[in-house]
Amino acid sequence: MDTSAAPGSGVGVAVDLVILTLHEGRLSVALVQRGEEPFAGTWALPGGPVGEHEDLDQSAYRVLENEAMIGEESVHVEQLRTFGAPGRDPRGRVVSVAFMALGADLPAPRRGADVADARWWAVEELAGVELGFDHREVLDCALERARAKLEYSTLAVTFLPAEFTVSQLRGVYEAVWGSSLDAGNFHRKATRTPGFVEELDRFAAPTGGRPARLYRAGSGTTLQPPLLRSGEESA
Repeated sequence: MDTSAAPGSGVGVAVDLVILTLHEGRLSVALVQRGEEPFAGTWALPGGPVGEHEDLDQSAYRVLENEAMIGEESVHVEQLRTFGAPGRDPRGRVVSVAFMALGADLPAPRRGADVADARWWAVEELAGVELGFDHREVLDCALERARAKLEYSTLAVTFLPAEFTVSQLRGVYEAVWGSSLDAGNFHRKATRTPGFVEELDRFAAPTGGRPARLYRAGSGTTLQPPLLRSGEESA
């Protein structure tokens, strides 16, 4: 997970990945514990320098595969922002292009050769945890992007298996937004918004009550009108 530039090489270019999933029902991010200086022993985002013959996307997917053990078919990946403040890496001038990756029930992150540990961290448990480099800023930026996109896009289904209940879909919103939503209002919004979800002729395994209808992702990409974080529709 060495994101530095080689000594004397001028400005280095790296990628950092904010990989988000729902782990045990909580919004979680993949972090690695650095085994080397700088920031030895500190938790940080997976990342690394861009290879000489790679474009940015290729580098991001390589990090997903090699450091996080996640194939590109398992996640939604989008470029987040570029971070290039002087001094963000004490070893030299490094500009990092951050990516956000979202997926359902992702495997445990891989512990690479240059890291001491790797695991999922519940976002709510990171308030007092120091992150290496400027990775706190990168993580906060990704979380706000994910929370905002759930308001106006169908991105929430990325966190779910191919078939899911509306209750599970509501659970994604509640985990990402960190707030409870009215079940009835949310059900109406989810099932009546064109292209959001498609009803199936199957039901989830009974858990003691009435079996819940199963759905799959619809063909749409936007929510119109948006679903605000209050749980209400916008005007």
